[in-house]
Amino acid sequence: MPPSTLAALAQLGADLAVARLRRKESLKTWAARMGVSVPTLMRLEAGEPSVSLGVLATALWLMGRDAALATLATPQDDRGALELDVRQAQDLGKARVLATTQAKLKRASKQQ
Repeated sequence: MPPSTLAALAQLGADLAVARLRRKESLKTWAARMGVSVPTLMRLEAGEPSVSLGVLATALWLMGRDAALATLATPQDDRGALELDVRQAQDLGKARVLATTQAKLKRASKQQ
């Protein structure tokens, strides 16, 4: 896993722990509300990548932040795909310019 991804998971876990503590919830109570074991909750808060997405989604639901999941991978924010779209548009533009230039040259040679 890329180091930046591991760091993001660690930060997410720490943020989830802070959210739980701000609500004055113990590990045991929060884990019970989530339907997971205390060790699983501890792994989530430690940012371990092996914790299931369902556990994360449940923690976000308890915080009232589960709607944020729907926007994590929206197409309009997919920079990689957007860059590919731009490159394809640029390639299409170059191809059209070349085709137009070739057509003009062909017409010009026929007129001579």
